[in-house]
Order: sequence, then C-alpha cells, then structure tokens
Amino acid sequence: MAGLRVLVLAGGRSAEHEVSLKSAEGVLEAAPFDAELAVIAKDGRWLLGDEALSALEAGVAENGVYSFPPPVRWQEYDAIFPLLHGRYGEDGTIQGFFELLGVPYVGAGVAASAVAMDKDFTKRVLAAEGVRVVPWAVVRKGEMPLVPFDPPYFVKPANTGSSVGIRRVERMLDLDRALEEAFRYDEKAVVEKALLGVRELEVGVLGNDRPEASVVGEIRYQAEFYDYETKYVPGRAELVIPASLDPGTQETVEELAIKAYKAIGVRGMARVDFFLTEDGELYLNELNTLPGFTPTSMFPRLWQASGVSYPELLMRLVELARAR
Repeated sequence: MAGLRVLVLAGGRSAEHEVSLKSAEGVLEAAPFDAELAVIAKDGRWLLGDEALSALEAGVAENGVYSFPPPVRWQEYDAIFPLLHGRYGEDGTIQGFFELLGVPYVGAGVAASAVAMDKDFTKRVLAAEGVRVVPWAVVRKGEMPLVPFDPPYFVKPANTGSSVGIRRVERMLDLDRALEEAFRYDEKAVVEKALLGVRELEVGVLGNDRPEASVVGEIRYQAEFYDYETKYVPGRAELVIPASLDPGTQETVEELAIKAYKAIGVRGMARVDFFLTEDGELYLNELNTLPGFTPTSMFPRLWQASGVSYPELLMRLVELARAR
C-alpha cells in the first residue's frame, strides 16, 4: 500500500515520555510508509516538523509550542500511529480524540485501552472470564490498606506501565512507604501477591476480529523484579525467543492470550504477559495495548521470530487500523 501517509505521535505527559520517543525513533526509521512526527511535550503542548524531530534527537521534550489541538490537518492522514505509552496515550484518552476526529488509528479503542491500562479492572474482567490472575487487593488514596495475604507482595500504581512506581514489599512495616510511592502516579494502587520462583513469559497478539498469537518469549534477569532500569538499560535483561516450553504450555499461553484479548475487546495489537510457576500453573500478569516499539523491544522481536519483519509488522498495524 504505497503512498500511505501516517502521523506518528510520541512523547506525552506520562512518566514514560522518554520511552515513547525511543519507540517513535524505531518506527520512523523502519516505516514502509510516509511517516511524519508530532510530539507532545511534558507540559502538554505540541511540537511539529523540525521541532518535533529535534525533540526526538534530544530524547525528551520538556516544553511544546502549540496548545491542544495543534494546527494539524488530521483528515490528510491515512492513519495515526500513537506511541504515547502510559497515561493520556494508552488509557483511552487520545483514542477518544481520534474517534471524534473520525481518523483511523493504530491499536485498541477507548474502552479496551482504559480497561487494559487499569491493573485492577483488567484483573476483574479476566477473573470473570475464568482466566487465572495473581491475587490482588486495591487500596485507594486516603483509605486504610486492607491486604488479605501476607508479604512478600508488589505495590503498583493501578494506571502506569514500564514498572514506574512499583515496589516489592517484604515486610508489612514497609507497606505505607510503598503505597506513598504508588500514589505519586495514581490515586488507586494494586497490592499483588508475589509469586516465588516463576518464569516470566510474553506473547504478542495481532489482529482485529480474528487475532493471532506470536511465538512465546521469556524474560530472564538478575534484578529483584523486572523494573524500569532492567527493562531499558542494555544488558540488564535477556530476552529468550522462543522460550523453552513444552508444546502444551506454548499452546495454552497462546490460547489464554487470545482469550484475554477478546474478553477486553482489544483491536490491533497487545503484548500479553504471564507468570509460569514451578508446578506448571499459568497466571496472566497484564495485557499491554501499546508495548515498546523499538526494533529490539519484545513485541517486534516476538513477531520477527514468528516470520513477520519489523517493517511488515508496522504496515499490518496500519492496515488493521484502516480496516477497522
């Protein structure tokens, strides 16, 4: 589909601003279509043209130029490719704006984005569908924390990605401090039971009404958990693709990923993360509707191992957006 004109939107006001720009850099370098860049700075204002490219080169945009909405002729684009990781970009906010514009956009819609972004809502939906999830409790800012299981556990803001604001708690005495950190990013926190001795598996899902799953990959690391530095500092984590699994487990992971994808109503793409215990039990950890998109990120690498090159993956996502 030569001649397609696509607007890549990156940056954003979330704590994942810099990660978003790295994803945009990868997409712009490999795009098999005419790609242009717009950047939302940390102050919520927009950058276009050369100013957007300068922000990409710097790896950050503290201040923008144009107030929202910027002077963009949206209808001239065949599709929008949002790469706004985290709040205001992955939670249905920007998707609602695109819906009002009537412009095709890559990825999940408003409702699916909002549900998948909220760790509590995701668990509720999946548990109702019979998908095993890690036991959790919800604590809202200003409430007394009532956790029905003993440490160790993880305390997470309900609506962030890239492990931002997450702490592992070994003693009940440290819960308040961990909650204080989580409430820096959200007014709702999730306290999740820590599963010991698990393997971390990830699978990519691609499609609209008939989604398909990639091969399964595994993440290995030495850190206490898969935190921000481990994710984004080269050499901190090892991505094993495909994961060494028996055929039955591989098939079950793929089936559960697609089941979760359909249950939440996702379109376009998602990376679905699992924990595999030593006794073979699978727990779905989270469903990421806007995964990292550098050429070395897990989602593109999973699809490359499944026979879909990075440029082909980008084109298929744009085609899925236009088909929807």
